[in-house]
Amino acid sequence: MSELLTFDEAELIDLSIGLEDGAPSEPTPPAIDAFDHKAGAKRLAENLQEQGYDVEPADFPEGMGLAWEDLAVIPHAGTHLDAPWHYGPEVDGEPAKTIDEIPLEWCRGSAVVLDFRSMDPGEEIGVADLEAALDDLDHELSPGEIVLLQTGADELWGQPEYLTEFPGMSAEGTKYLVEQGIKVIGTDAYGFDKPFAAMGESYVESGDEDELWPAHFAGREVEYCQIEKMANLDALPRKTDIPLVAFPIKIENGSAGWVRPVALIGDETGGDTT
Repeated sequence: MSELLTFDEAELIDLSIGLEDGAPSEPTPPAIDAFDHKAGAKRLAENLQEQGYDVEPADFPEGMGLAWEDLAVIPHAGTHLDAPWHYGPEVDGEPAKTIDEIPLEWCRGSAVVLDFRSMDPGEEIGVADLEAALDDLDHELSPGEIVLLQTGADELWGQPEYLTEFPGMSAEGTKYLVEQGIKVIGTDAYGFDKPFAAMGESYVESGDEDELWPAHFAGREVEYCQIEKMANLDALPRKTDIPLVAFPIKIENGSAGWVRPVALIGDETGGDTT
């Protein structure tokens, strides 16, 4: 980047998908029970009554209390960051980090977007595909960069096809990126590996256990995190030198945490515009 980008100069581009009640693109969709202000007054009054205070819902200004929601949701719903613990208990013989142990330094940096929208659903992104995408950008990876895989699958959000129509990473491709010093890899698809059905079919045909979640299980050999269910990568004005922050929520001993990746884009920050 040619100039220092300050926050007041930056355009913020949201690269996330939020939590939605009963979303058809989630195999385990969040359940969100929302309470409006009238219901909030009733609940708050009941809470105070249980503590021995004589308060009625009508006592609140205009009879309205506080609105809120009750959520039943897994940390892998919506845009989220998977921790190494998600992949296995150890990484190369060392204890795997849970989401509350992830260094914040991993989750901010300069991002590069690799375009795989021409690949077919169910295909696997290999080392040669990654190298070709980097060559197209004339870009050499640097340690600490964040690599984002653009499949175009986010355009299917809200439809059942979101779960099945995307290419996924290979074990070799994952290890290749981590060996370049990459700690965080993101995708705009439902999953980091290819779709469940594609993996199941490959396993039934071959009987090879390496066909099951190979990119995830690469995390038992090399330490990295992945962001799944990103969105809006096509809104980015360039493919390299993208300042990105993606800090996950802390869940004690968690396998993942919800995250809202945001790109900070300025007018004169340099980088490839392809």
